[in-house]
Amino acid sequence: MGNYILSHDLGTTGNKSTIYDREGNLIASSFYPYSTYYPYPNWVEQNPLDYWEAVKISTRELLARSKVEAGDIAVISFSGQMMGCLPVDREGIPLRNIIIWADQRGTEEAEFIREKLGEEKVYRVTGHRISPTYSASKILWIKRNEPEIFLKTHKFLLAKDFIIYKLTGKWVTDYSDASGTNLFDLEDEKWSEEIISSLGIPGEKLPEPYSSLEIVGGLVKSSAEELDLPPGIPVVTGGGDGACAACGAGVVREGDAYNYLGASSWIAIASSKPVYDPELRTFTFHHLAPKLFMPTGTMQSAGLSYQWARDNLAIKEKEIASIFNLSPYEIMDLEVDKIPPGSENLIFLPYLLGERSPHWNPNARGVFIGLTPRHTRVHLMRAVLEGVAFNLKIILDTFLEQGIQIGDMRLIGGGAKSRLWASILADIFEKEILRMEVLEEATSLGSAIAGGVGVGIFPNLDVVNDIVKVKEKILPKDNPVYRKLYKIFIDAYEGLLPVFEKLGGQE
Repeated sequence: MGNYILSHDLGTTGNKSTIYDREGNLIASSFYPYSTYYPYPNWVEQNPLDYWEAVKISTRELLARSKVEAGDIAVISFSGQMMGCLPVDREGIPLRNIIIWADQRGTEEAEFIREKLGEEKVYRVTGHRISPTYSASKILWIKRNEPEIFLKTHKFLLAKDFIIYKLTGKWVTDYSDASGTNLFDLEDEKWSEEIISSLGIPGEKLPEPYSSLEIVGGLVKSSAEELDLPPGIPVVTGGGDGACAACGAGVVREGDAYNYLGASSWIAIASSKPVYDPELRTFTFHHLAPKLFMPTGTMQSAGLSYQWARDNLAIKEKEIASIFNLSPYEIMDLEVDKIPPGSENLIFLPYLLGERSPHWNPNARGVFIGLTPRHTRVHLMRAVLEGVAFNLKIILDTFLEQGIQIGDMRLIGGGAKSRLWASILADIFEKEILRMEVLEEATSLGSAIAGGVGVGIFPNLDVVNDIVKVKEKILPKDNPVYRKLYKIFIDAYEGLLPVFEKLGGQE
């Protein structure tokens, strides 16, 4: 067996390929971008052949850069963007572009599912609310609007599953990716016969679900030649990006929790059972491990809100950063740190793209509340960081209301580079924040660990206790200002609901 793990993370903007050694050390990484298409409002698509091109080019580039011998690759594993819909024929040839997670065209189909099965039923079986973002609505949209493609479809695949087919010739997915389709029985770990039969989706058109830790085949000769790899290398399914990120953050034991802070943000925990919130505010994915689950709450505009602040409020900071070859966010944080906690009673509602958890309101909008003449643009920037943290606090409290015990909170993602933001989260969550050593590579690390477990390099997922390192522990400071503003933050959203409804109707 070889000594290295090749991991591919098929994200929204491109494929990140990485090589790790037997100790879980990152040896090299390579990124190859691909395009996203928006042909009509609410339509978001990609060309799946771009995925294959990205995997081929990034693999060859990675081998050249790392100096790792192709024959020393022990396993190939995957992470991938979730909730997509790619119809392919019997030869694995795509019949159209893949409809990706961000696509919202299937609103009528989501309503059809709701009428046919009921929100509560689908939530209890799949762990998720009914939504056009999930694969079920997208499959039904194809059935209704592109019936000739639906009839020709041999399998509906998710992003990483298409590449696994290219490598192995096998029609497979994994439990974690399948759990983001609105079609998967979360606890029984199989496609829900009741749901797929009620919706008229033939079961044979869906790939076979496996554990994320299983070898599903070996690298076939034709693809091996295109990748400059020897045939026969074991391929492990890996998982959806959220589940892989959990593993890469070291969250594999009951009650462990992490906060991913990127363009969007989510809080997820490891749990031996799904969490069914009576108000349907949160949802549950399958974890990488069999019979382990990942209750989650996701907000839409976290880092995106701070990016908005960078582009519209921090013109001076961007200029300074350019001169000194720094990130604008570093300069912004230095300025923001001069503003007292609470931004002198200025609140920001971070709903630039509507909201998922906890409100599930597409009409919600971003709002500054409490502006006075003494407030400056830097106050606004701090309020943005605090507003994101307040919204994440609601998600955290939702889990605590269910009786879930959460100790410290692991922090990953690009936003975790900001120590200031991490300290704000600690104070508002009233929990210790662990800034992890691996922040943006956590997803590919989780995929690599799954691959290593699959071929026996690692004994089980508990190896994360040795591989995943904490860079810094940030203790919360007692802050009554934040406790006061948190309640006002919740009241502000509730009070603006009629306004959001009227504004949403104008678009």
